[in-house]
Amino acid sequence: MPQLGLGIGSQISGGKLTIYDTDALTYINAVQAADGQSLENGIKIAINDFVVGCKSDGIWTSIVNSCIMAGANTLSGALIPLVGTAPGNVGFTSSDYNRKTGLIGNGTSKYLATAYNNTVLPTDNDHLSCYVTQAPTIGAATKIFIGTATGSGGRLYIACNTTSGLNFKNRTSLTAGITIANEGITTGFKGNTRSGPTSTIFRTSQANTSDATASTTLISQTIGIFAATTPVQYTDARMSFYSLGTNIDLALLDSRITTFMNTLNSILP
Repeated sequence: MPQLGLGIGSQISGGKLTIYDTDALTYINAVQAADGQSLENGIKIAINDFVVGCKSDGIWTSIVNSCIMAGANTLSGALIPLVGTAPGNVGFTSSDYNRKTGLIGNGTSKYLATAYNNTVLPTDNDHLSCYVTQAPTIGAATKIFIGTATGSGGRLYIACNTTSGLNFKNRTSLTAGITIANEGITTGFKGNTRSGPTSTIFRTSQANTSDATASTTLISQTIGIFAATTPVQYTDARMSFYSLGTNIDLALLDSRITTFMNTLNSILP
């Protein structure tokens, strides 16, 4: 099998020299190995720009686990982690994956199980985020984009339902948290971060909302994508990115992943 450019730390594309960041290059090489073919130069540069940009912004170290679920040539490549451990795939097949728009849930049985329990992240220092490329079909029941769900104690999720819009909970009980009306079926970046016992910020449609609800004892549950890992509350949204980790500047992460997705869509047919 060809080496797919493994070990190449720079390239010239469009007359511009790109020097690859070590973390970006490691990820690109792993994706290409999983795909069994090379990525387009423009996509490799976009990945590098994202990683370098996050480091320049000072937010890279806040990302404990992340997948860019778009750009790769195959589903296997799309589930290679940018940071951390790869998620477990429950039910997704190649037909669910699109290089430009990511992975789509079915609302009934498919989800990704991250390797990270809610209790791994510090109680008052955490974040979740996702990038929605196709709005979900939602009903009265809550559907989870990313996070945890049932159980006693502090929940951590980004979710939606018809009656109340986009729901955010960050280490709060079932009745606490924030709901933003009419945002449940919007696309783009969604983020949820806590920086202290009574300091949480939620982000959607490029706007932040603050919440002072105090954190509480955490649910011990694995963080899921497209559903909680109980498993319940599946979504049929399509998503192209997720991250989890410690407190992060959501506006900066939003800008970086939105730029990446816009670049990707300009490159791919």
